[in-house]
Amino acid sequence: MKKEIVSAAGAPAAVGPYSHAVKVGNLLYTSGQCGFIPATGALPEGVEAQARQALDNLKCVVEAAGATMDDVVKTVVFLANMADFGKVNAIYAEYFTKDEPARSCVQVAALPKGALIEVEAVVAL
Repeated sequence: MKKEIVSAAGAPAAVGPYSHAVKVGNLLYTSGQCGFIPATGALPEGVEAQARQALDNLKCVVEAAGATMDDVVKTVVFLANMADFGKVNAIYAEYFTKDEPARSCVQVAALPKGALIEVEAVVAL
């Protein structure tokens, strides 16, 4: 199968040599999305604001591939602090309201540029 690069005009620019997402067959694999504000590249204050922005960024990437958040089948949530799980979970539930995707959530030592959260997804197209 041939891979197709997906670039989302409304998502933050990559902070390294990677694509927003890659389509292979009927699957889309997104790169992790942190809570960077697309227009400025800045991170909003607090995990809740960053979680909302990260999920907005993910939604932008998913939609650039012609899909919706309802098409997401798997996510991985990376947290700088697992104590933020409850706050992030409440915001996450606003983006996935039915037939929720499978999910893993892990605490990591650090995220790019001091981000508090990063979310990646696999999407059925």
